[in-house]
Amino acid sequence: MEQVWGKVDEYIKDKLMAKDNVLEQALTKNKQAGLPEIDVSPAQGKMLYLLAKTKGAKRILEIGTLGGYSTIWLARALEADGELITLEAVSHHVETAQQNIDRAGLAERVTIFQGKALDTLSQLKEQDTLPFDLIFIDADKPNNPKYLKWALHFSKREQSLLQTMWSEMEQFFMHLIKMSE
Repeated sequence: MEQVWGKVDEYIKDKLMAKDNVLEQALTKNKQAGLPEIDVSPAQGKMLYLLAKTKGAKRILEIGTLGGYSTIWLARALEADGELITLEAVSHHVETAQQNIDRAGLAERVTIFQGKALDTLSQLKEQDTLPFDLIFIDADKPNNPKYLKWALHFSKREQSLLQTMWSEMEQFFMHLIKMSE
């Protein structure tokens, strides 16, 4: 299954995406920092960008930052006055992500909160944080049901909630590949 997914990602990357030095450098820096290699793929990042851009998102919440790769994709899609809040538990990941976000020129749009996401979400509620246009959940999977509950709390009506379930999209992408052959 992993092999097929990799082929799908490579196909989309090769056929539909231009080279992006900032994003490639973020992945390189993540690897050099010893972060787990669990970033979204470039194709998935592009999809996140397109979803946020199409939505006209001004406020995005990302639960799970890792090294900031998906954060960069999402922050680039924000409106000029947009804001992205991202939550990350591991301090080393926060440091790496902040460096990547700074290098991408997005520091003014992105705020990283360090701490366990469930605790941070509770704090955001206490601060009467405004609703978000888009919420991307990509953190520790056992807590996804709790994150979804929080996402519903912070969502606007008719809001886009994204949860990483990329493998379910495999058939769709395989269909696209077969159509182009």
